[in-house]
Amino acid sequence: MESPRDILKRHGLRPKHSWGQNFLGDEDALETIADALNLREGEPVVELGPGLGHLTRFLAATKARVTAVERDRDMLTVLEKEAIPGVRVVAGNAATVDFAEVAGAPEVAVVGNLPYHLTSPILFRVLEQRAHVTRAVFTLQKEVVERLAAEPGNRDYGLLTVLLGMHFDAENILTLEAWRFHPPPKVDSAVLRLTRRKAPRAPIIDEARFTRVVKASFAHRRKTLINSIKSDPELGSPEVLAAALQAAGVDSQRRAETLAPEEFAAIERALGPVVEKLPPPKLEEE
Repeated sequence: MESPRDILKRHGLRPKHSWGQNFLGDEDALETIADALNLREGEPVVELGPGLGHLTRFLAATKARVTAVERDRDMLTVLEKEAIPGVRVVAGNAATVDFAEVAGAPEVAVVGNLPYHLTSPILFRVLEQRAHVTRAVFTLQKEVVERLAAEPGNRDYGLLTVLLGMHFDAENILTLEAWRFHPPPKVDSAVLRLTRRKAPRAPIIDEARFTRVVKASFAHRRKTLINSIKSDPELGSPEVLAAALQAAGVDSQRRAETLAPEEFAAIERALGPVVEKLPPPKLEEE
């Protein structure tokens, strides 16, 4: 397979550093990423940011129905000229795309080598569209993958770990050293696999309130749970929150990173019926 450097040179292009373009041309790694999806013939898969089409070729080789979503006009031109058989190329922004709609299917697999600055927005999109995403395999900054695959009690454990963990099983399946990319990024990467669970880990009453509970709990990581969760007054008075923690069987002196998703769900349920529906909080990178 032609290297990213050679393809760029042939098309008279250079990587756009401001776009976070780091192209993976390592065939063993690309094969592992494609295999991690376990694609079936004819199954719809959406690739986010296909770039020069290296992973796209491995996806197409599975005979899956590949929709490649790319926003860089130069990369769109490259992909059109390369004309990879069985691949439909669509101009679009990976951070805002509707996965099922762009693939024309009710359920899809999603894959991509994500620019570091778009990691959180895209992961939140996966979470929002989880009813349509059966699984996802993403190449991300190594420390982000370690955070998302972390277990309770680990200092890397955080907001997005819990929110994704309610609906997906997260696995760190491969480390990719910086030298494998062109140009090499400043840090190593890793490959995350998200597999949608048949049901959430625990029942909740209201999704938006659950999200607010988790976000407030992690708002001040060094504080005890009761002192941190009070940061969102919309959840209730300190007395109401203390009673909810007690009813849920969660020690108010613990810290958020020690709680499993099921315990956050128990706290949300203990807050009782939703009298006035709360808007979801603004979610951003932790």
